[in-house]
Parts: sequence; C-alpha cells; structure tokens
Amino acid sequence: MKVEPTSIPDVIRLTPQRFIDSRGYFMETFRLSAFQEAIGTKLNFVQENQSLSLKAHTIRGLHFQGPPYAQGKLVKCVKGSILDVAVDIRLGSPSFGQSVTEELSAENDRQLWIPSGFLHGFKTLEDDTIVSYQCTEFYAPDYEGSVLWNDSDLGIAWGIDRPSAISARDLAACLFSDFQTPFQYEVKS
Repeated sequence: MKVEPTSIPDVIRLTPQRFIDSRGYFMETFRLSAFQEAIGTKLNFVQENQSLSLKAHTIRGLHFQGPPYAQGKLVKCVKGSILDVAVDIRLGSPSFGQSVTEELSAENDRQLWIPSGFLHGFKTLEDDTIVSYQCTEFYAPDYEGSVLWNDSDLGIAWGIDRPSAISARDLAACLFSDFQTPFQYEVKS
C-alpha cells in the first residue's frame, strides 16, 4: 500500500495496490498493522458506514463528532467518485481552518484517513456514488455538529454554486466564524 501525507500531514492518502489477472483484480484494502504504522498510533475501527448519493453534485457535510466520542474516519469511494474534504478544526494547529481536498473513486482506489479534530464532507462527482467509511468511535448524535459547506471563510473549491441534493441539516449548519471547536491541537512527541 502506498502511503502519502497530504498538505496537512495528519490527513493521509492511502492507495492499495491492485493485482490484475484474467479474472479481474485483487487488492488488500486494509491491514491494521500497516495502517497503524502509517498514522503513528494504535486505534481500531468500531463502526463502518456507507452512503449512496443518487445525483452528481450531492453535498454531504461538513460534519464532525466531538469529544468524548470524537471520530477518526478512513474514507473510500466504492462506486463512482467524490471530492472528499477535510478541514482542520484543532484550536492551536498550524493548519487550523485549512482544508485538504482529494478525489476518491472506485477507479483510483484511494482512501483518505481523516483523524478526529477535522470537519469532513464530500461532493459526488457522478450519479449513484457509494462511499464507505470506517470510524474509530460509535455514532453519538448528541456530540455531532456541522459547519456550512460553502462558507467563504474556508475557501474550499467545490466547483459548484448549488448542490443537486443536500440535507436540511447541512443547509442549517453554522458559519465557521460562529463555530466553537471542541478540539485542541496536540503536538506529537
């Protein structure tokens, strides 16, 4: 598996290797020991979620789940393609408020590790897109929050003015300037 840091080093791009033959292909999409070595910490996934978005340009996000149920996510697109987005919301971080965008698709096999302390969202690039993500903590609705997807303070290049589909909750999200983060940046030793 190829492991690469992104412009925010704690967000990591992982690309499994495909082994192709006359039957099709085989790939190892996840190995705990290699993953833990890549991110530099031990953790386990406790929940896997999957979403189907029917239309291209559907927006999901920007979401987070706060302490004590903060979630790290390993995101992959199993059908179609997405523009995946992670925004650093760790107070005191040198990259606070900055984002990473990455195209994930069934074709390129990329996965994105988004640790806790980040907003997460995505825009579908194709109809009938399926996204899967493993989470380090169980869903805890009382600890979730969101920031408006197209807040100009974040400067995310979504490539659209209006989504084809978005939830009422995501439309009602707060502005980044009104957001009170529950996360503190911790320097790794």
